[in-house]
Amino acid sequence: MKQASHIAVLDDEVDITLLLANYLQSHGFRVTQVHDGRALMSLMGSDPADLVLLDLGLPGEDGFSIARRLRESFRCGLVIVTGRGDAVDKVVGLEVGADDYVTKPFDLRELVARVKAVLRRIAPEVPASAATGAASSSGRLRFAGWQLDTAARSLRNPQGEEVALTGGEFDLLQAFARHPGRVLSRDFLLEQTRGREAAPFDRTIDVQVGRLRRKIEADAEDPQLIKSVRGAGYILVPPVSHG
Repeated sequence: MKQASHIAVLDDEVDITLLLANYLQSHGFRVTQVHDGRALMSLMGSDPADLVLLDLGLPGEDGFSIARRLRESFRCGLVIVTGRGDAVDKVVGLEVGADDYVTKPFDLRELVARVKAVLRRIAPEVPASAATGAASSSGRLRFAGWQLDTAARSLRNPQGEEVALTGGEFDLLQAFARHPGRVLSRDFLLEQTRGREAAPFDRTIDVQVGRLRRKIEADAEDPQLIKSVRGAGYILVPPVSHG
């Protein structure tokens, strides 16, 4: 039997965490309610969540700081759920590693759809050959010394060290690696990284590309791997090999 995904809901308002917990549990998720950053970090150390729903307007340590700490120490999906709908807050939220950003008030059905979408993106892929037990290296994409393992959803640098990526960053790099040498529009990249649940602010792709460049480029201010094409989008320059 498939194990239920574990969702942590962090909000200082107990009524909201209870509402979300009840609704998510009715859709088959296991849910833990927490109300401050310390409780969340304790939970992640003892019973890690697969995905965190994080409010920004918290007393004490703010949500952005908690998001940064999550990304530094844990691998999980991260959806910011907040009343702060300003475009700057959305950009900052994506900058610190959120996979999605939902503003209050929200439709519970839409929120569950977004949670499921993020969980699908961060879930390890099962190679088709796994059913027959045959070894396969088709899930590995190599470029400029880097290795992207699509089955394990991991990235290793030319020195063989693993580089941590958020779910959105991984999907973005995978889209580039599957279409090397082609100019990819922001709309295409948005669809590849956020699916049908994509929010209508495509400049978030620019934010994610900037984050990705800081992780894979020798100089993010003078990128040589992922280049911008004015008015068109972005292109992965080096050739990509399989295996």
